[in-house]
Amino acid sequence: TIFSGYLRKIYCSLCSDNIMLSLALGQQYSSLGSQPILCGSIPGLVPKQLRFCRNYIEIMPSVAEGVKLGIQECQHQFRGRRWNCTTIKDNLAIFGPVLDKGKRRSARESAFVHAIASAGVAFAVTRSCAEGTSTMCGCDSHHKGPPGEGWKWGGCSEDAEFGVLVSREFADARENRPDARSAMNRHNNEAGRSTILDHMHLRCKCHGLSGSCEVKTCWWAQPDFRMLGDYLKDKYDSASEMVVEKHRESRGWVETLRVKYNFFKHPTERDLVYYEGSPNFCEPNPETGSFGTRDRACNVSSHGIEGCDLLCCGRGHNTRTEKRKEKCHCIFHWCCYVSCQECVRVYDVHTCK
Repeated sequence: TIFSGYLRKIYCSLCSDNIMLSLALGQQYSSLGSQPILCGSIPGLVPKQLRFCRNYIEIMPSVAEGVKLGIQECQHQFRGRRWNCTTIKDNLAIFGPVLDKGKRRSARESAFVHAIASAGVAFAVTRSCAEGTSTMCGCDSHHKGPPGEGWKWGGCSEDAEFGVLVSREFADARENRPDARSAMNRHNNEAGRSTILDHMHLRCKCHGLSGSCEVKTCWWAQPDFRMLGDYLKDKYDSASEMVVEKHRESRGWVETLRVKYNFFKHPTERDLVYYEGSPNFCEPNPETGSFGTRDRACNVSSHGIEGCDLLCCGRGHNTRTEKRKEKCHCIFHWCCYVSCQECVRVYDVHTCK
């Protein structure tokens, strides 16, 4: 398999459906993640993913954590937009993209979701390996070379290549059809994973008396996931629009993607691609994955997309006052504690009509 050289040590005792897997996916998936479940009971898994779950159940909690991490980052990046990466229970089917059941599954929003979720899986698995929580993987020993000036190799270098392999094997298992959507999803999945490999860097720690740097050890580390989210958000803003072409091959009709506007820069393997336009997300529409913007908080002083004019789609907004208890008049006492009073402050809250 794709894991040859990495996952040779498989524990047969973990391959049974009777082994239960806890997926801590947070409150928004409470009906799915609040109790241990079997691989066979996880909704939305295709047969290849189900076999993966059974064979490599030891790293499945990291895979689940990676999906959760990707969705949380998506919601952060789009928190002020009409589409804010909202998910509902069972619609995501845990491992599917946010727009998996919508008609606009090939819009640029879906491109970002595939990229950030695939990156999240690779990131979480890599981190888990470095922390020693799995016997299937560990530290990376392939990138160690001669020490640099003033430092030496040490610590546990993170094996991002292993995390990428896990993500590729699991996430791309759904994308085996000869159609344009699978081609798009495979491309965006790989673009998300490549972001991690492209941003690996040396992280160092000093050792010595009183914080001196007599000895400095360095290791290969992943970037912060927020930085990856920012980078992929930029890729979303500059995503390339494609058109679908059909070709006759021995296996039948095969769909491929071609750049729509030849006078624009052609997308690289690091860029996001899409071939359907996005809905405006102003009104609820389950067919497009839109939850609408009614009752969403907006910024009345902003003229950007998070402002009440644009976010509310011209429908106007409501304003109410809200009292909040906050700590105030804090004083530091020697030594060593801080005492605060509790103040009630009144805020204006603006929500879309």
